[in-house]
Amino acid sequence: MTKIKSMEKSRNIKIRLFVQIFFFATILLTALNEYLSRKNITIPFISKASLHGLCPFGGVVSIYKFATDGSFVQKIHESSFVMLGIVIFLSILFGSVFCGWVCPLGSVQEWIGKIGKKIFGRRYNIFIPNKLDKKLRYLRYFTFIWIVYVIGKTGKLLFNDIDPYYALFNFWTGEVKIQAIVLLIVVLVSSLFIERPWCKYLCPLGGFLGLFNFISIFKIRRNKNICISCKVCDKGCPMNIVVSDKDSIKDHQCIRCLKCTSDVLCPVENTVNLSTKGGDMDEVK
Repeated sequence: MTKIKSMEKSRNIKIRLFVQIFFFATILLTALNEYLSRKNITIPFISKASLHGLCPFGGVVSIYKFATDGSFVQKIHESSFVMLGIVIFLSILFGSVFCGWVCPLGSVQEWIGKIGKKIFGRRYNIFIPNKLDKKLRYLRYFTFIWIVYVIGKTGKLLFNDIDPYYALFNFWTGEVKIQAIVLLIVVLVSSLFIERPWCKYLCPLGGFLGLFNFISIFKIRRNKNICISCKVCDKGCPMNIVVSDKDSIKDHQCIRCLKCTSDVLCPVENTVNLSTKGGDMDEVK
Protein backbone atom coordinates (compact mmCIF):
# COMPACT_ATOMS: atom_id res chain seq x y z
CA MET A 1 0.00 0.00 0.00
CA THR A 2 2.84 2.38 0.89
CA LYS A 3 4.55 1.62 -2.39
CA ILE A 4 1.36 2.39 -4.33
CA LYS A 5 0.97 5.73 -2.54
CA SER A 6 4.59 6.56 -3.26
CA MET A 7 4.06 5.84 -6.95
CA GLU A 8 0.95 8.04 -6.99
CA LYS A 9 2.85 10.93 -5.38
CA SER A 10 5.66 10.54 -7.89
CA ARG A 11 3.14 10.57 -10.74
CA ASN A 12 1.53 13.79 -9.40
CA ILE A 13 4.94 15.49 -9.27
CA LYS A 14 5.66 14.44 -12.84
CA ILE A 15 2.29 15.76 -14.05
CA ARG A 16 3.06 19.25 -12.78
CA LEU A 17 6.59 19.10 -14.22
CA PHE A 18 5.17 18.07 -17.60
CA VAL A 19 2.75 21.02 -17.54
CA GLN A 20 5.59 23.42 -16.66
CA ILE A 21 7.82 22.07 -19.44
CA PHE A 22 4.96 22.24 -21.95
CA PHE A 23 4.28 25.93 -21.31
CA PHE A 24 7.98 26.79 -21.18
CA ALA A 25 8.56 25.08 -24.53
CA THR A 26 5.47 26.74 -26.04
CA ILE A 27 6.60 30.23 -25.06
CA LEU A 28 10.19 29.55 -26.12
CA LEU A 29 9.17 28.25 -29.55
CA THR A 30 6.70 31.11 -30.03
CA ALA A 31 9.38 33.71 -29.22
CA LEU A 32 11.85 31.94 -31.51
CA ASN A 33 9.29 31.72 -34.31
CA GLU A 34 8.49 35.43 -34.04
CA TYR A 35 12.20 36.22 -34.38
CA LEU A 36 12.70 33.85 -37.32
CA SER A 37 9.59 35.12 -39.12
CA ARG A 38 11.35 38.45 -39.61
CA LYS A 39 13.91 36.50 -41.64
CA ASN A 40 11.14 34.75 -43.59
CA ILE A 41 11.70 31.51 -41.69
CA THR A 42 8.92 29.82 -39.75
CA ILE A 43 8.59 26.82 -37.47
CA PRO A 44 5.70 24.57 -38.62
CA PHE A 45 2.62 24.46 -36.39
CA ILE A 46 3.99 27.19 -34.09
CA SER A 47 2.15 30.49 -33.68
CA LYS A 48 3.73 33.71 -34.94
CA ALA A 49 2.13 35.61 -32.07
CA SER A 50 4.15 38.20 -30.23
CA LEU A 51 5.41 37.30 -26.78
CA HIS A 52 3.48 40.34 -25.51
CA GLY A 53 0.26 38.93 -26.92
CA LEU A 54 0.68 35.77 -24.83
CA CYS A 55 1.40 37.52 -21.53
CA PRO A 56 -1.69 38.18 -19.37
CA PHE A 57 0.06 41.07 -17.65
CA GLY A 58 -0.21 42.98 -20.92
CA GLY A 59 -3.95 42.97 -20.37
CA VAL A 60 -3.53 44.24 -16.82
CA VAL A 61 -1.43 47.24 -17.80
CA SER A 62 -3.73 48.02 -20.74
CA ILE A 63 -6.87 48.30 -18.61
CA TYR A 64 -6.31 51.96 -17.67
CA LYS A 65 -5.49 53.13 -21.18
CA PHE A 66 -8.27 51.09 -22.79
CA ALA A 67 -10.80 52.41 -20.28
CA THR A 68 -9.77 56.06 -20.81
CA ASP A 69 -9.32 56.32 -24.59
CA GLY A 70 -10.22 52.91 -26.02
CA SER A 71 -6.71 52.07 -27.23
CA PHE A 72 -4.08 49.55 -26.22
CA VAL A 73 -0.64 50.03 -24.78
CA GLN A 74 2.09 50.07 -27.42
CA LYS A 75 3.02 46.48 -28.52
CA ILE A 76 0.09 45.00 -26.60
CA HIS A 77 -2.47 43.07 -28.67
CA GLU A 78 -6.15 42.33 -27.96
CA SER A 79 -5.13 38.73 -27.28
CA SER A 80 -3.52 39.83 -24.01
CA PHE A 81 -7.02 40.72 -22.77
CA VAL A 82 -8.19 37.23 -23.69
CA MET A 83 -5.23 35.72 -21.84
CA LEU A 84 -5.96 37.92 -18.84
CA GLY A 85 -9.59 36.79 -18.82
CA ILE A 86 -8.57 33.12 -18.87
CA VAL A 87 -6.04 33.61 -16.09
CA ILE A 88 -8.51 35.54 -13.91
CA PHE A 89 -11.11 32.80 -14.43
CA LEU A 90 -8.61 30.15 -13.32
CA SER A 91 -7.58 32.33 -10.39
CA ILE A 92 -11.17 32.71 -9.21
CA LEU A 93 -11.44 28.92 -9.24
CA PHE A 94 -8.05 27.87 -7.90
CA GLY A 95 -6.11 30.95 -6.80
CA SER A 96 -2.76 31.90 -8.39
CA VAL A 97 -2.36 28.54 -10.12
CA PHE A 98 -0.88 30.36 -13.13
CA CYS A 99 2.22 31.17 -11.07
CA GLY A 100 2.78 27.62 -9.87
CA TRP A 101 1.98 25.70 -13.05
CA VAL A 102 2.22 27.94 -16.12
CA CYS A 103 4.60 30.89 -15.75
CA PRO A 104 7.86 29.90 -17.50
CA LEU A 105 10.01 32.37 -15.56
CA GLY A 106 8.72 30.89 -12.31
CA SER A 107 9.51 27.40 -13.59
CA VAL A 108 13.07 28.33 -14.55
CA GLN A 109 13.68 29.79 -11.09
CA GLU A 110 12.32 26.59 -9.56
CA TRP A 111 14.55 24.37 -11.70
CA ILE A 112 17.64 26.39 -10.83
CA GLY A 113 16.56 26.18 -7.20
CA LYS A 114 17.00 22.40 -7.35
CA ILE A 115 20.71 23.03 -7.85
CA GLY A 116 20.71 25.42 -4.89
CA LYS A 117 19.08 22.74 -2.71
CA LYS A 118 21.84 20.30 -3.54
CA ILE A 119 24.52 22.89 -2.76
CA PHE A 120 23.11 24.35 0.46
CA GLY A 121 20.84 21.59 1.73
CA ARG A 122 18.66 22.74 4.65
CA ARG A 123 20.08 26.25 4.50
CA TYR A 124 18.50 26.80 1.09
CA ASN A 125 15.64 29.30 0.99
CA ILE A 126 16.21 30.60 4.53
CA PHE A 127 19.13 32.99 3.95
CA ILE A 128 17.01 36.12 4.39
CA PRO A 129 15.91 36.82 8.01
CA ASN A 130 12.21 36.13 8.53
CA LYS A 131 11.24 39.70 9.53
CA LEU A 132 12.97 41.21 6.50
CA ASP A 133 11.57 38.52 4.23
CA LYS A 134 7.97 39.32 5.23
CA LYS A 135 8.45 43.02 4.47
CA LEU A 136 10.16 42.40 1.13
CA ARG A 137 7.23 40.32 -0.06
CA TYR A 138 5.07 43.44 -0.36
CA LEU A 139 7.50 45.07 -2.79
CA ARG A 140 5.73 43.43 -5.71
CA TYR A 141 2.61 45.48 -4.96
CA PHE A 142 4.61 48.69 -5.22
CA THR A 143 6.02 47.32 -8.49
CA PHE A 144 2.52 46.54 -9.73
CA ILE A 145 1.10 49.99 -8.89
CA TRP A 146 4.09 51.82 -10.36
CA ILE A 147 4.02 49.85 -13.63
CA VAL A 148 0.27 50.19 -14.17
CA TYR A 149 0.40 53.94 -13.44
CA VAL A 150 3.42 54.74 -15.63
CA ILE A 151 2.35 52.58 -18.56
CA GLY A 152 -1.23 53.79 -18.30
CA LYS A 153 -0.06 57.41 -18.48
CA THR A 154 2.52 57.03 -21.24
CA GLY A 155 0.85 54.29 -23.30
CA LYS A 156 4.27 52.69 -23.78
CA LEU A 157 5.53 49.35 -22.53
CA LEU A 158 8.37 50.90 -20.51
CA PHE A 159 8.64 47.88 -18.22
CA ASN A 160 9.86 45.95 -21.25
CA ASP A 161 13.27 47.60 -20.77
CA ILE A 162 13.81 45.84 -17.43
CA ASP A 163 11.52 42.82 -17.75
CA PRO A 164 13.40 39.57 -16.95
CA TYR A 165 10.59 37.52 -18.53
CA TYR A 166 11.05 39.30 -21.86
CA ALA A 167 14.83 39.02 -21.54
CA LEU A 168 14.66 35.27 -20.89
CA PHE A 169 13.02 34.60 -24.24
CA ASN A 170 14.65 37.34 -26.32
CA PHE A 171 18.22 37.75 -25.09
CA TRP A 172 19.58 36.42 -28.41
CA THR A 173 17.70 38.95 -30.57
CA GLY A 174 19.74 42.03 -29.76
CA GLU A 175 16.53 43.88 -28.86
CA VAL A 176 16.79 43.41 -25.10
CA LYS A 177 18.10 46.28 -22.98
CA ILE A 178 21.20 45.53 -20.93
CA GLN A 179 19.38 46.35 -17.70
CA ALA A 180 16.81 43.64 -18.43
CA ILE A 181 19.56 41.09 -19.01
CA VAL A 182 21.30 42.15 -15.80
CA LEU A 183 18.06 41.81 -13.83
CA LEU A 184 17.46 38.37 -15.37
CA ILE A 185 20.95 37.25 -14.34
CA VAL A 186 20.39 38.57 -10.80
CA VAL A 187 17.09 36.67 -10.59
CA LEU A 188 18.59 33.42 -11.88
CA VAL A 189 21.64 33.60 -9.62
CA SER A 190 19.44 34.50 -6.64
CA SER A 191 17.43 31.35 -7.36
CA LEU A 192 20.44 29.36 -6.16
CA PHE A 193 19.85 30.81 -2.68
CA ILE A 194 16.15 31.71 -2.59
CA GLU A 195 13.26 29.77 -4.08
CA ARG A 196 11.52 31.85 -6.75
CA PRO A 197 12.99 35.24 -5.70
CA TRP A 198 11.29 37.16 -8.52
CA CYS A 199 7.93 35.61 -7.67
CA LYS A 200 8.28 36.39 -3.96
CA TYR A 201 9.54 39.92 -4.04
CA LEU A 202 9.04 41.73 -7.35
CA CYS A 203 6.67 40.05 -9.81
CA PRO A 204 3.76 42.46 -10.45
CA LEU A 205 1.56 39.78 -12.06
CA GLY A 206 2.19 37.45 -9.13
CA GLY A 207 1.11 40.19 -6.75
CA PHE A 208 -2.09 40.78 -8.72
CA LEU A 209 -2.98 37.08 -8.97
CA GLY A 210 -2.06 36.44 -5.34
CA LEU A 211 -5.05 38.54 -4.28
CA PHE A 212 -7.37 35.90 -5.74
CA ASN A 213 -6.14 33.42 -3.10
CA PHE A 214 -8.43 35.20 -0.63
CA ILE A 215 -11.56 34.58 -2.70
CA SER A 216 -10.81 31.48 -4.78
CA ILE A 217 -13.43 28.71 -4.75
CA PHE A 218 -10.84 25.96 -4.33
CA LYS A 219 -8.34 26.42 -1.53
CA ILE A 220 -5.64 24.30 0.05
CA ARG A 221 -7.24 23.05 3.25
CA ARG A 222 -5.84 21.13 6.21
CA ASN A 223 -7.87 18.63 8.19
CA LYS A 224 -6.64 19.40 11.69
CA ASN A 225 -8.45 16.38 13.13
CA ILE A 226 -6.08 13.92 11.47
CA CYS A 227 -3.00 16.16 11.05
CA ILE A 228 0.01 14.72 12.92
CA SER A 229 1.88 18.07 13.00
CA CYS A 230 4.94 16.64 11.28
CA LYS A 231 5.42 20.01 9.48
CA VAL A 232 6.46 18.31 6.24
CA CYS A 233 4.06 20.69 4.48
CA ASP A 234 5.90 23.69 5.92
CA LYS A 235 9.31 22.41 4.83
CA GLY A 236 8.06 21.64 1.33
CA CYS A 237 6.44 25.00 0.63
CA PRO A 238 8.60 26.97 -1.85
CA MET A 239 7.07 30.23 -0.64
CA ASN A 240 7.86 29.56 3.05
CA ILE A 241 4.20 29.53 4.06
CA VAL A 242 3.38 27.85 7.37
CA VAL A 243 0.64 25.39 6.47
CA SER A 244 0.64 23.24 9.60
CA ASP A 245 -1.27 25.66 11.85
CA LYS A 246 -4.03 26.75 9.45
CA ASP A 247 -7.36 25.38 8.33
CA SER A 248 -7.02 26.92 4.87
CA ILE A 249 -4.30 28.74 2.98
CA LYS A 250 -5.29 32.19 1.74
CA ASP A 251 -1.78 33.62 1.80
CA HIS A 252 -1.23 36.01 -1.12
CA GLN A 253 2.10 34.30 -1.78
CA CYS A 254 0.69 30.80 -2.30
CA ILE A 255 1.28 29.65 -5.89
CA ARG A 256 -0.95 26.54 -5.62
CA CYS A 257 1.95 24.24 -6.55
CA LEU A 258 0.32 21.58 -4.30
CA LYS A 259 3.68 20.47 -2.88
CA CYS A 260 2.27 20.65 0.64
CA THR A 261 -0.71 18.41 -0.10
CA SER A 262 -1.33 14.75 0.66
CA ASP A 263 -1.04 14.09 -3.08
CA VAL A 264 2.64 15.10 -2.99
CA LEU A 265 4.37 15.54 0.39
CA CYS A 266 1.97 15.24 3.33
CA PRO A 267 2.36 11.64 4.65
CA VAL A 268 -1.24 11.38 5.92
CA GLU A 269 -3.92 10.70 3.34
CA ASN A 270 -6.61 13.37 2.83
CA THR A 271 -5.06 15.74 5.38
CA VAL A 272 -3.96 18.61 3.12
CA ASN A 273 -5.92 18.97 -0.10
CA LEU A 274 -7.10 21.46 -2.69
CA SER A 275 -10.85 21.51 -2.16
CA THR A 276 -13.98 23.64 -1.84
CA LYS A 277 -14.97 22.33 1.58
CA GLY A 278 -13.98 24.18 4.72
CA GLY A 279 -15.22 24.96 8.17
CA ASP A 280 -15.84 28.23 9.96
CA MET A 281 -12.31 28.25 11.31
CA ASP A 282 -10.63 29.28 8.05
CA GLU A 283 -7.88 31.80 8.65
CA VAL A 284 -6.70 34.66 6.51
CA LYS A 285 -2.94 34.83 6.52
